[in-house]
Amino acid sequence: MANRLETSADLATTSDHAVVCAQIRWDDGKRAKVSRMITGWDIYGLKSKEEEENYKKAQKEWMDKSLKRPVLDEKSSEEDLQMEAGWIQQNFVNHLNRCCKTIKVCARSKRWWTVEIMENRWILGSINRARRKGEASQHQVKRQRSNLRRMIRQSKTEMRRKFSTSATRDQVWQGLRCTKPGGQQTTKALRSRTGAVVEPWEEKAELIKEEAFPKPLKGVGRKAQEEGGEMWKKITDEDIREALFSQSVQKAPGPDRLGFQAIRLLWEWDSQRIINIVKVSFRLGINPRVWKEVKGVVIPKANKPDYGVAKACRVITL
Repeated sequence: MANRLETSADLATTSDHAVVCAQIRWDDGKRAKVSRMITGWDIYGLKSKEEEENYKKAQKEWMDKSLKRPVLDEKSSEEDLQMEAGWIQQNFVNHLNRCCKTIKVCARSKRWWTVEIMENRWILGSINRARRKGEASQHQVKRQRSNLRRMIRQSKTEMRRKFSTSATRDQVWQGLRCTKPGGQQTTKALRSRTGAVVEPWEEKAELIKEEAFPKPLKGVGRKAQEEGGEMWKKITDEDIREALFSQSVQKAPGPDRLGFQAIRLLWEWDSQRIINIVKVSFRLGINPRVWKEVKGVVIPKANKPDYGVAKACRVITL
């Protein structure tokens, strides 16, 4: 397949016609594989008109599965709550994997990354491989690299132009944050409350976790569960729905990849199951273990005199 055509003044012919040179892409089967991590599901696509039949089929399959398992009630125990949360997480993730297109990202998942850029990047790689074999010159590599960078600049410029012409006032200020220089920072050695210094990454993570999430006093949590209360009875179905649909679907999900968009889909299919598990969680005063698995990022607190202590760090969850 000819990817580029150009005339050459260096090559002479017996006629008055110019020589046309073509750059040919050979598929040698050595195209690099890109690692793509699944981060979620295309739920918007599943609910589109084009996928209406698949949506109804997925809804029916889930409802058939859900009817075989009873929901929680006022007599459910902590063990029942833990099992129900784990069942929902495992089965709904597996169900979405089967019926919904997955969303994958890689190191090149950028909005300005177009098909043309991807193809030209592949061509640059093939020329590089040919140069190592002595079949292409360094000049060809530089020329293709220059073309690739030019296409990237043009694509970024076009993306910024579209954003600036359609962005609202709040979005403009959000875009300003992306223009500020950033950098990666590493956490230096930390000191605990006892003065012990830790340097390995695992020990620092454990120290920050203990500082940010202290364990409750022995017996306090159990005593509160045994005494119980009646306030959970005042929680209505509408309160739970409002709390769910008031959250942004742009928030990053946990390790199970079940973000608010996926939970809203579960609400459409099986709202009573969500209502009951929330009410039992409030009645018992605990959250299921699978709800407390998150990814944490450590950032320094502002205006602290000593950043060598663990309490000067704050953990934000993603």
